[in-house]
Amino acid sequence: MDAVQSVLDAIAGFLWGPFVLIPLLLGTGIYMTFRLGGIQFLRTGAALNLGLIRRSDAGASGDVSQYRALATAMAATVGTGNIAGVATAIALGGPGAIFWMWVSGVFGMALKYSESFLAVRFRQVDANGDRNGGPHYYLTKGIKGGLGVVLAGAFTAFTIIASFGIGNMVQGNSIAEAMSSSFSTPTWLTGILLAGITAVVLIGGVRSISSAAGSVVPLMVVFFIVAQLWILGSHVTEIPAAFATIFTDAFTGTAAVGGFVGAAVIAAIQFGLARGLFSNESGMGSAAIAAGAAQTSHPVRQGLVSMTQTFIDTIIMVTLTALVIVVTGAWQLADSAGDGLTGVVLTSTAFEMGLPGSFGGIVVAICLVLFATTTVWGWYYYGERATVRVFGTGAILPFKIIWVAASFVGCTIPLAMVWTLADIGNALMVIPNLLGILILSGLIARETRAYLKFDPKLRATQEEVDLALADEPGYRDWRANETRYDTQALRLRGVDEDAVESGSDDDFGDGLSVPAEPSPAPER
Repeated sequence: MDAVQSVLDAIAGFLWGPFVLIPLLLGTGIYMTFRLGGIQFLRTGAALNLGLIRRSDAGASGDVSQYRALATAMAATVGTGNIAGVATAIALGGPGAIFWMWVSGVFGMALKYSESFLAVRFRQVDANGDRNGGPHYYLTKGIKGGLGVVLAGAFTAFTIIASFGIGNMVQGNSIAEAMSSSFSTPTWLTGILLAGITAVVLIGGVRSISSAAGSVVPLMVVFFIVAQLWILGSHVTEIPAAFATIFTDAFTGTAAVGGFVGAAVIAAIQFGLARGLFSNESGMGSAAIAAGAAQTSHPVRQGLVSMTQTFIDTIIMVTLTALVIVVTGAWQLADSAGDGLTGVVLTSTAFEMGLPGSFGGIVVAICLVLFATTTVWGWYYYGERATVRVFGTGAILPFKIIWVAASFVGCTIPLAMVWTLADIGNALMVIPNLLGILILSGLIARETRAYLKFDPKLRATQEEVDLALADEPGYRDWRANETRYDTQALRLRGVDEDAVESGSDDDFGDGLSVPAEPSPAPER
């Protein structure tokens, strides 16, 4: 087992080293930030208003509302990366790793926008009439020739593999660890409970997942943030010093202190970017799969809503968790063997130091269970869509069975190997997706400018969008496909068209879709 772990560590170290993903992620994020005119700095406020307050585009086509698509993506994203991932980054790279997590988040917002825009722009539908979007579609339809097919095939295969790592077994492993340390719950029992709850939620498909996520995600995020603010309020005088440590150590490395063995600058960069990606998934293309099902009047609007996921996850939640760990000094402590604390144990210790009694450990355990469970739900959808792309809708039931079984297995295998496999899986998804974004960057920038020129505050109705962009070729193609999906889907699902015209939509759920090939991508 040690030999296998050594090989996996070497692979992960190469992928996340200075020659592969670090320049690819940062370079592509910076490039798209410039191509899009700093969209994350100028449009986040309007995007938050659309996604979290208004929540939907009235009359738009799609399967689930923009808010539910965002909640599904948040459910998959807000998981162990916000609790164990932040702690692991600090334990391995020092407080300076947090700065590089921020870098990953800021430039990752441009990547999240780009991939979600493309997911809606080139989405298709399956035999069940459900809209599908994501890299396995836009790489094929957006990039002409065999290159797009190769990139899409690679991404699809890596998504299926990675979904069982980052989206399933890592989450189960962290839940089991938290339940064992806080409530002395046997790992096998935790596995059974997680598998049972997951099976119940997955029965209803994407609508069941998005509904459950839409209910649970806001509550768990607010609960966790309130606990963090309580701790930071009692350590308010240490916050400036904590920020100073983060910024300084990001460029100088961190000396050994207490149980912390020290970390070089390259370690801060490597683990900061790796855990940043694990936390916000920007550039992976995973959240784009959820965005592809959203009801939206234009791909730009859903791209901006999806972009807020990275802002909430990394710029807000990761920052608060990191500050709690640094201001309490928990990152400098050692366990009984003299080793530095890491993962869930480090975060739990920080919360126990900041909250009265043993309440801190209980808070972390509850939040981790909620975060990780919803991540398993959200990532199931990603893995399912990739599986359908390869094997068709007949593979959905077998995939559900395997997924539920894997959630049990993840609760019982070694932690180090699970995290390393997750890092490798994440990296393999990123590479084909970012190459696709770079190739399609001209299309993304052009159609984004065309939309934001007339609707910078995202307030236009579907009718106003149709009128303003009537002469824009890309929008005409997309809108024609969306209209055809909706019209033909009535026949596909056996819905009475007269009932639809009279305003009744009880028979066909949140949205309509129909199998149809989208128009070819316009010349870039």
